[in-house]
Amino acid sequence: MTFSDRKLYDNVNLKFTPGNCYGIIGANGAGKSTFLKIIEGNLNPTTGSVSMGPNERMSSLKQDHFAYDDQTVMNTVLQGYDKLYEVMSEKDALYAKADFSDEDGIRAAELEGEFAEMDGWNAESDASQLLQSLGIEESMHQSLMSELVEGDKIKVLLAQAMFGKPDILLLDEPTNGLDPQTTSWLEDFLADYENTVLVVSHDRHFLNAVCTHICDVDFGKIELFVGNYDFWLESSQLALKLKSQSNAKKEEQIKQLKEFVARFSANASKSKQATSRKKQLDKITLDDIKPSSRKYPFIKFTPERELGNDLVRVENLSKTIDGEKVLDNINFTLRPGDKAAIISRSDLTTSILMQILSGTMEPDEGSVTWGVTTTRASMPKDLNPEFDDANLDILEWLRQFASKEESDNTFLRGFLGQMLFKGDEVLKKVNVLSGGEKVRSYLSKMMLSKANVLLMDDPTNHLDLESITSLNDALIDFKSSIIFTSHDHQFIQTIANHIVEVGPKGAVDRPDSTYDEFLAHEVAQEQVENIY
Repeated sequence: MTFSDRKLYDNVNLKFTPGNCYGIIGANGAGKSTFLKIIEGNLNPTTGSVSMGPNERMSSLKQDHFAYDDQTVMNTVLQGYDKLYEVMSEKDALYAKADFSDEDGIRAAELEGEFAEMDGWNAESDASQLLQSLGIEESMHQSLMSELVEGDKIKVLLAQAMFGKPDILLLDEPTNGLDPQTTSWLEDFLADYENTVLVVSHDRHFLNAVCTHICDVDFGKIELFVGNYDFWLESSQLALKLKSQSNAKKEEQIKQLKEFVARFSANASKSKQATSRKKQLDKITLDDIKPSSRKYPFIKFTPERELGNDLVRVENLSKTIDGEKVLDNINFTLRPGDKAAIISRSDLTTSILMQILSGTMEPDEGSVTWGVTTTRASMPKDLNPEFDDANLDILEWLRQFASKEESDNTFLRGFLGQMLFKGDEVLKKVNVLSGGEKVRSYLSKMMLSKANVLLMDDPTNHLDLESITSLNDALIDFKSSIIFTSHDHQFIQTIANHIVEVGPKGAVDRPDSTYDEFLAHEVAQEQVENIY
């Protein structure tokens, strides 16, 4: 695929087979979503072709959340199986005719045959069951899509993509905007899916749970590797290590590879895909693992002073936005050393709370009391207002936040170089930066602050997997306190030691709790409620 200014990839030859889930990974701008568009036929490749078996059906997750606003939820899902929906529509139109002719009767009989062949009589009940599995209650199935909140629209579009068990399922960032319960259901669904799945995602936990293979967009090529994301990541690091051990005997290298594969194979779950993956992992040779060209930003937060005895106390906090009470009598206390994840089913709720904690918004009622030794650095979810100055380049923008000792060009260029801004890239105007570049620039500002408390609202938004991994590791290593929100399961699980869930009835405060423990408790509580 070649665009006017560059070649994305060349001479790509791949075969995707049923029973496997392929995770498509690559740096931002490598062409992952473009690849899916070529596969689906929405974009023509410069050379080459894409083919699938006769009578095979392909379906994809639609990205336009407003495209079906004039349709009911049920009709939106049924349209995922376009041939079936066409037959249903033509059949209904024929039967509705006032002057139903003999020719109409012959055509109707043909349509009834096609309808039965596609299991049309069970279509609505199957669609209903799929919707309910995704958390869309039956009472909503005849509602217009325009009446749904954003999160529910995403669930309906997911149901549309999966409806009728397509032979090839294409999913571009399917977990974006999903709550943890729905993401967990989707992981289970895909882990046992018998057909072919191609998925682009920045969610490492999700890729690890569902993928049998990783499709790596790198070096202007697209190559296929057996295993999930963690296996690809660690095997590429092992390949780099073995490459440097030029004096090591082949037998020793093979032994290291076998030990590595055995460790991953032992973790395979009972799902069909994990079992398939284990069989394929056992066949891997040294030639099958290759080092990656990926670059990881260097992120390290170093607090200038230690925290004292107090971090923050939130008391009786309430806030109403546009007539809706998004925070109602919220109370919780965080201690020095806490790395607290703020969880809610509503992104608005968590963002409003983070803005109040950072001091950029006042509550209607209640108070936030910070410890006297705290120094805070905050990252809002929307970074655009921070980068709207067309006169500043990245270097000048960052200089505003540097101390006198750190403000010379040599230091700042080196600092930005570690954040993957090379050479003249530091002279790029801040108002034309991509989403990922803005986040990396803002993280640079936060590192220079040397704050002992970090407040971050969904900081992995717009980052590629390499930057997410670096940020994740940096926050694990941070020797002070963090308050953050995220949709990334692995990010929350590996960083947070304190969970605060904020809902309509206040806050559930769970100190000394990991995210997995919190979710397990939630599932157990739901089961008890269902019994009683």
